[in-house]
Amino acid sequence: MQTTEKIKKINVPYLLLYILVPLALIVGCGVLYATVFKKGAMAPILSMAPTLLAALWWVGGGRLLFKMKQKKVAAALKQRGFVPNSTFNGKNCHVVVDAQHGEIALLFFWNPFQCAVLPANRITRVWVDDGATGSGIMRGSSRVSFLFTLDNVTIRVNTFTSNKRWNMDSNYILTGISKADMMANVLKEAAKVEH
Repeated sequence: MQTTEKIKKINVPYLLLYILVPLALIVGCGVLYATVFKKGAMAPILSMAPTLLAALWWVGGGRLLFKMKQKKVAAALKQRGFVPNSTFNGKNCHVVVDAQHGEIALLFFWNPFQCAVLPANRITRVWVDDGATGSGIMRGSSRVSFLFTLDNVTIRVNTFTSNKRWNMDSNYILTGISKADMMANVLKEAAKVEH
């Protein structure tokens, strides 16, 4: 658990390993397939297995690792005496707020090995972004989020995302706005707690 270091949303070595190790596996097995095992039982395995493994990792491996780290963080926070009054599990960021002690714990998808636990009173701004674009009947959104600035780092946590644009009166958008409003209010209240 960190308390004094700067917030680090991305662990660059992890990001590179996440992308490059599966690619290296595919390329390495492709080279073996083309040079050593041109025929025989190993040929189809070397051509298909690495691609399938890489696809599985990119589709679900990172999510699974992030979920496992969330559980470990929850246990470590409980042991530390952190009271999780509100928790939001975003796809890009796991936010846990202890309103009683005025603390916030952050775990980022691209930095799952480092949980930041910081005083919430270091939050300087909290707001909701409904992602609305367009006008009239064309007004809509494909992303709703709450944002906050903590130690001069702006953190965006999505409460709704879609590859389709939805009308602003859609239940998806309204639910996303409701979640974002709730978390924004929780963060504002936690930021008022004196240390």
